[in-house]
Amino acid sequence: MAVPTWPRLAYSAVLYLLSPLITWRIWREQVPTYSRLQRLGLRLGPLPPGPRLWLHCASVGEVRAARPLIEGLLARYPDYSLLVTTLTATGAQQAQALIHEQSETDQPRLAHRFLPLDYPGAAKRFVARVKPALAIMFETELWPNLLHACRHQAVPVAVVNGRLSPRAFTRYQRWRPLMATTLANVSWLAAKSSADADRFNSLGCSAEVTSVVGSLKFEIPTQERALEEGERLHQQWGQRPVWVAGSTRDGEETQLLQAHRQLRTRYPNALLVVVPRHPKRFDEVATLCRNEGWSISRRSQQQPVTPQTAVYLADTLGELSALYAAGSVAYVGGSLVPLGGHNVLEPAALGRPVLSGPSIENFADVAEPLQAAGALTLVDSPEALADALVAYFADPERAQQAGQAGRATIEAQKGALARTLTGLAPLLAR
Repeated sequence: MAVPTWPRLAYSAVLYLLSPLITWRIWREQVPTYSRLQRLGLRLGPLPPGPRLWLHCASVGEVRAARPLIEGLLARYPDYSLLVTTLTATGAQQAQALIHEQSETDQPRLAHRFLPLDYPGAAKRFVARVKPALAIMFETELWPNLLHACRHQAVPVAVVNGRLSPRAFTRYQRWRPLMATTLANVSWLAAKSSADADRFNSLGCSAEVTSVVGSLKFEIPTQERALEEGERLHQQWGQRPVWVAGSTRDGEETQLLQAHRQLRTRYPNALLVVVPRHPKRFDEVATLCRNEGWSISRRSQQQPVTPQTAVYLADTLGELSALYAAGSVAYVGGSLVPLGGHNVLEPAALGRPVLSGPSIENFADVAEPLQAAGALTLVDSPEALADALVAYFADPERAQQAGQAGRATIEAQKGALARTLTGLAPLLAR
């Protein structure tokens, strides 16, 4: 059946109309060592040698979740190089950290570039320049013109770890003709769950190219380095109750400080480690803490944690795992505010009991088994958060049992990586 072109053409026209706003937004989302012309499919620079695989991840969280797949692709296909693209600057920095680790043990077969804006010309130039043997989109990165360019240039497209939350599905339903046109370019869709698969199929993805493989987010590698660094940090900070709030968002830190104030009525020497999600908010969070009268130290300025330090602002990138490991209890942000939450598996894999706010719909599929095992507790207010922290600090054995349950749950859920690599193999064999 012929795929209609009018939805994509209408979408492209809207993009051109919005180009001043898009340009302003992208101008801010940049890393100095990259040319902004990459956003137009230009100035990509030297690419790793072909044949080449292309994996696109939206931001830092997706790059972290895709790490097992990145390592699996490099190991399974030693004759291929891998290009990772991201939309955000934090995603680029996370990818660069992976590239640095990989280059220590192997020839440079992993590279990163920014994804071009989804203008027809930029998409066409990018795909023609990269010449990927396979394009892999992570989760819901469905860009109509990029996927059309892949199909036009005979590049098979896979969507891996495919997910559509109920909220996203409702939003995409409004644009069903465009989504159906876009999904017609997908050669294989590996959904995280049967519910996700059904939502993709309802939007127009053929059931014949859809498989349910499970979540790649459970494929967390061994965290020995993070645990060692975490132990070193904990020893530096002294024998005191430490909880780590990772990936915090605007409007959330105020509530966390309220919970911390209540916690310190029971444990006066408790330390809160705050790790804001976005670097542009580091100074804002520091000001908030000082204005509320907290004694803080900033990691970026190498300020030591003294017995008087009540809040440690971890205003650096790429250290979240080690910081989670340095605490006894982890809180995962983006959840006491209605933003859908962040990855609760990262601290669980380190054997830490996990707390989260009620807004966790973006990670419901991985949160449910952790909740069932007693490894994850949801709290709906600063008071409830403080009570949960007190309960864990008062009963270290309970905290240890929750941490062990989280690790065991993750191990039991693994297998999606092997199924994903198996599903990708026929696309490369074409």
